[in-house]
Amino acid sequence: MAIFDKFKKRKKDKNEKQEELSDIEEQEVEKVENSDEQDISAASTADTAEIKADQDDDLAQSEKNKKSFFDKFKQGLARTRQNINEKLEVLIKSNRKLDEDFWEELEEILIQADVGVNTSVELVKNIRSSAKKQKITDSSEVMGLIKAEVKNLLGSEYIPLNITDARPCIFLVVGVNGGGKTTSIAKLAYRLKSENHKVLLAAADTFRAAAIDQLQIWADRIGVELIKHQEGSDPGAVVFDAISAARARKADILIVDTAGRLQNKTNLMKELGKVKKVIEKEFEGAPHEVLLVLDATTGQNAISQAKVFREATGVTGIILTKLDGTAKGGIVLAVGQELEIPVKLVGIGEGLEDLRDFSPEIFAEALFEK
Repeated sequence: MAIFDKFKKRKKDKNEKQEELSDIEEQEVEKVENSDEQDISAASTADTAEIKADQDDDLAQSEKNKKSFFDKFKQGLARTRQNINEKLEVLIKSNRKLDEDFWEELEEILIQADVGVNTSVELVKNIRSSAKKQKITDSSEVMGLIKAEVKNLLGSEYIPLNITDARPCIFLVVGVNGGGKTTSIAKLAYRLKSENHKVLLAAADTFRAAAIDQLQIWADRIGVELIKHQEGSDPGAVVFDAISAARARKADILIVDTAGRLQNKTNLMKELGKVKKVIEKEFEGAPHEVLLVLDATTGQNAISQAKVFREATGVTGIILTKLDGTAKGGIVLAVGQELEIPVKLVGIGEGLEDLRDFSPEIFAEALFEK
């Protein structure tokens, strides 16, 4: 019996010792868990602070880029802004009342800036209506209305390039020779390459040896490949080979240059139509953009050109070049109103980086900013 009691006591002591050890283990585990929670909490706080810092940096960079873009746009529109603003200031100072003479002279100023007759009449009509609704009778208050109506006319939405998931994404670029087509293609290729797209060019303007040579020089300078044939070759054959090469080399974007001048307008449009049909046949859903290059310095002639190219090729967007070299930048308003084709890119300088997205809002601000 004594032996049994002794055994029972030893077993009890052992159980108590195990319970004590178990309590110690639980305490240690709890300490570790609490420590882990503190570490996680500290890491979470640090991550949150880092994310917030990154967001603040991104916001600051975005604001800086926006300001830089605005300044560049403002600089590019300097001649147009001076042309319009100086005349508006004279008009406002000489006509305190909003009478018929004031509205007629305002129309003339807009027309002289190549806003176009129809667009100018429409703008003045809307400005006049706004002044009446707001019971504005003093000409000094009209500038704000003009700015607001320009914004309304252009719309506030920026329409980006249609870079699809299809590979290659094909851009067909059209326009008359001398309008800045080749340079615009080079600037566009430079920009897309800078955005990490693999770009391939196609020299389908085979009617001018100079066109092929110029594009080759730009391709070498930018560091992209060019598919070309000899002068006088079939443009359709160039495009066919370019699409095959783009697929084989896994290019992201293929930009096709086209002829800008033949013996007559009819021949030119027929050739462009053929090139487009080859693209449509070889790649379903392409071309993904038909970009028309217009020279802003040509004023209202640009509208006539756009109408012809639109009928022949189904233009989807406009690249407006040499906006920095004209006092008639009002053509932007005429294009938007009369053609209903979005201006997607504008040339506001000679540098490779000076082909910029067109922002209606920034354009309106820069046009009237002093």
